[in-house]
Amino acid sequence: MDFAFGPEDEAFRQEARAWLAEHTAGEPARAAGRAWERELGDGGWIGLGWNPARGTYGNRTTTLTGQVVWAEEYARAQAPARLGHFGENLLGPTLLAHGDHAQCARFLPAIARGEELWCQGYSEPGAGSDLAAVRTAAVRTDGGRTYRISGQKIWTSLAHEADWCFVLARSTEGSRRHHGLSFLLVPMDQPGRIEVRPIRQMSGAADFNQVFFDGAEARAEHLVGGEGNGWRVAMGLLARERGVSTLAQQIGFAAELARVIRVAVEGGAAAEPAVRDRLVRQWADLQIMRWNALRTLGATDDPGVPSVAKLLWGGWHRRLGELAMQVRGASAALGPDDWRADRPYRLDALQRLFLFSRADTIYGGSDEIQRNIIAERVLGLPKEPRP
Repeated sequence: MDFAFGPEDEAFRQEARAWLAEHTAGEPARAAGRAWERELGDGGWIGLGWNPARGTYGNRTTTLTGQVVWAEEYARAQAPARLGHFGENLLGPTLLAHGDHAQCARFLPAIARGEELWCQGYSEPGAGSDLAAVRTAAVRTDGGRTYRISGQKIWTSLAHEADWCFVLARSTEGSRRHHGLSFLLVPMDQPGRIEVRPIRQMSGAADFNQVFFDGAEARAEHLVGGEGNGWRVAMGLLARERGVSTLAQQIGFAAELARVIRVAVEGGAAAEPAVRDRLVRQWADLQIMRWNALRTLGATDDPGVPSVAKLLWGGWHRRLGELAMQVRGASAALGPDDWRADRPYRLDALQRLFLFSRADTIYGGSDEIQRNIIAERVLGLPKEPRP
C-alpha cells in the first residue's frame, strides 16, 4: 500500500509550513488562547475538513490528505494547543451531517473565525464510558420554545473557556438507555444557572471541570437532529473524534518517545537489553499506529475503526509513561532541584507524561467499552447482559 503524498499535498505542505513558521516565529512557548484561534481563522486554517457539499461558512476546505498534511505540520511546528478543537473537529462536522441550514449559518462562521469556543457535555458521574446512562434532563418550557436543563456533567475539557456547550440530555421522562435523548446547543454565559468547577488532578493541573446545570436554557431551534434522536447524533460525533487528529497526535508521541530514548541513552539505561527491547517495541508500535491510521482514513462508518485506534494509542501512551519512569530509575521519584516548600509542587515533562497517561485507557471511552464495541458491532458476538 502506497502511503506517499502527491505533488498537490506537498505544495500545500510548503504553504502550511511557511505560514506556521511566520506566525509562531520567536514564540516557542506561546500559550493557547482566543487570539491564536482568531489568527488561525484569519489565515483560513479552521474548518479544512468540513464537507464542502453543504457549502462554506467562511472556511476553506482541502482533501483528506491535505488535512493530514496540515495536522502533521501543525504538530511539527509545536504550535499552541488548540482551544477550538471541539467546535471545529466535533461540532462542525456534526452540524453539517445532522443540523439544519439555520444552525449551520449561525454557528459555523463563528467557529471558522475562531470567535466562539465550545465544550462537550457528555460524561456524568454515573455515565462515563456508559454514555447511554445519561440522567441530565431537558424539559420543554415557554410553550415549547425553550428547554430547561438540569443535571451534572463531569470531565468537561475547556468548560471554563467555552462560550457554548453541546449537551446530551434526556428529553423524554421515564426513557431508558439510548432512547429519549436529545442533542442541545447550550450557551455557557448563564450566571446562576450554570456553574463550572475545576477538577484538580494528581499532576497538579486542572484540565477538566465539573459543570452543574440548574435550569439552564437552550432554545428549541438549537436542538440538533430532532427530539429523541440525540443518541444517533452523539454517536455520529464520536465517530469523528478520531481520524486525521490521530495522525497529528502521533507527531507529539514521536517527540515524547525521542525524549525518553535520549534520557535512556544519557543515563545508561539503554545499555540494559530489556530496556532496549521496550524502546524498540515502542518505536515499532508507533509506526504501526501511523500506517493503521492512514489505511483507515475516512472510514467513519465502520464502528470498529475508532475503537481500534483508541485501543492502540491509549495503551501505547500509557506504556510510554511507564517506560519514561523505568529509564530514569529512582530519580524519577524526585522533584526539581530548586524545589522549595513555599512554592507549588512542580513536575518535569516525563513525570507529567507518566501521571497523565494513566488515564489514557479510561477517558474518551475506556478499553473495556472499546472491546465491547468491536465484539458486538464488528464481530457480531452476543451482547453483554444489561440490567
